Amino acid sequence: MSTDQDQMANDWAAAMAEQSHVEATELEDFNNDDNAFSAEHQQKLDSILDIPVVISMEVGRSKISIRNLLQLNQGSVVELDRIAGEPLDVMVNGTLIAHGEVVVVNDKFGIRLTDVISQTERIKKLK
Repeated sequence: MSTDQDQMANDWAAAMAEQSHVEATELEDFNNDDNAFSAEHQQKLDSILDIPVVISMEVGRSKISIRNLLQLNQGSVVELDRIAGEPLDVMVNGTLIAHGEVVVVNDKFGIRLTDVISQTERIKKLK
């Protein structure tokens, strides 16, 4: 790694270290020995862990007519449905999984998760 890459990695590590207020949460379903995965189930789970997913951060949304869309050009401003400072939505394959705030490290954007949607809530939204 180059010196710039080392410095960037150190800056990101420092930004991540700021999240010391995060606490680990135990999940009952996974810590219960009665529900331990068999070797076959573990192999099936391992086979999906490397599947790539699309993660996106949504700042806000807006609805405009095609007429107004075609009139957009450099310098145009599109009003969004969010208030300045409101958390961004973190989406995985179009499903809301968390909320976060924008951080900047070495002129690159990142997102610090402020609220992660529980597994139970995500599963309820799927049904």
